[in-house]
Amino acid sequence: MSTSVLQQLREIVGSEHLVDEPEITASYAVDFTGRFVGHSSAVVRPGDAGEVAAVVAVCKEGGVALVPQGGNTGLVGGGVPLGGEVVLSLRRLAGVTDVDPLAGQLSAGAGTTVADIRAAAAGAGWAYGVDLASRDTATIGGTVATNAGGLQVLRHGPTRAQLVGFEAVLGTGDIVSHMGGLTKDNTGYDLGGLLCGSEGTLGVLTAARVRLVPVSPERVTAVLAFSSTTAAVDAASLLRRSLPELQSLELFLQSGLDLVCRSTGASPPFGAAHRAYLLAEAAAQHDPAPTMAAVFDSIGAIEDVAVATEPAQRARLWRYREDHTVAINALGAPHKLDVTLPAPALATFVDRVPDVVGDADPDAVTWLFGHVGDGNVHVNVTGIEPDALTVDDSVMRYVAELGGSISAEHGIGTAKRPWLHLNRSDAELEAFRRVKAALDPAGILNPNVLLPPEG
Repeated sequence: MSTSVLQQLREIVGSEHLVDEPEITASYAVDFTGRFVGHSSAVVRPGDAGEVAAVVAVCKEGGVALVPQGGNTGLVGGGVPLGGEVVLSLRRLAGVTDVDPLAGQLSAGAGTTVADIRAAAAGAGWAYGVDLASRDTATIGGTVATNAGGLQVLRHGPTRAQLVGFEAVLGTGDIVSHMGGLTKDNTGYDLGGLLCGSEGTLGVLTAARVRLVPVSPERVTAVLAFSSTTAAVDAASLLRRSLPELQSLELFLQSGLDLVCRSTGASPPFGAAHRAYLLAEAAAQHDPAPTMAAVFDSIGAIEDVAVATEPAQRARLWRYREDHTVAINALGAPHKLDVTLPAPALATFVDRVPDVVGDADPDAVTWLFGHVGDGNVHVNVTGIEPDALTVDDSVMRYVAELGGSISAEHGIGTAKRPWLHLNRSDAELEAFRRVKAALDPAGILNPNVLLPPEG
């Protein structure tokens, strides 16, 4: 990057918000897993959409690539400067700017954390439909960029289902804003829906307006034990059919539970070991416990059950599932391959994929958990080098063979670019490239993620 471009960026955001000291920029150049590490000559921290537009315009003119970054909680290398790009940090664009209790909507800057959005919604007598373990650091901009799912997709859908308005800066430097939040608005292309899941390759989200959902104050959380993955998956289907109040439905295995208990010092939920576990949470405005208990009684395959209604006890049960990520990360930088399977193939995949991994690399260890209610399995692999791709290739091809998706909610990023063709046709990829060329003609926005190189 030229001195001239650097000086122009400094003038836009102010000297205190352009960081070029290597010891500071390094913290922006590594992802949450530690697997993806890059470098950047500068981190630019704009304070509003106008400054973002000015930064994009200068970089477009100077041919300088940008990586938009929010809370940097990504897991596929999509938000770090692996090619030496300038980091466009959106953390200053934080804060809920408008809450509309009548419409059940709120607006927030892209740097606002999911936890802060949830708190603002609660203050207005509503709830936000997206929740995930990284809620305290993940930002609304990042979750829109990846169309994040999380723990309540089963009931409320992913981030795209919550998005009712947006403000963004395209790769042209133009600001586009459609923040009205009208529930019915058939006035042409859904640019917000297009930007959601685009991983910062088409535009830089600067603000979002999201729909809110009714509060469900009465909650019951349960961990159910099963002797087989098939029994757990079958039970998950029955729970979905029989329990309208079901909000979250998670799967984990004995090996993962043992790791979490060793890592955190927690006691296991049961005295005996079991093959598979479901964590089910029902939430309603009335007590869902009687309905939940009746459904459990109808599932003969349940070997043991732990139920909690008080917040502290429910949190303890949730830790068995949510602490998987941190416990696995403590073993070394994992390969995180979040995938979706068709319901009929889900149990087969969970049981078979450790063998697929082991055949590709005998030193690899597989850890499985995920959102069984929507078919999403998080395949975590430890014991292999960060840049080794043999295991990734085997898993991605097995997923495609079973009719699944190679990315459920973390995005494609850098990690999965080589395998996007398994789920998308040549015609689709060409359409993606044309959209990219239209909205980011200079190709400066996150150029090393999502789309595979041509040729």
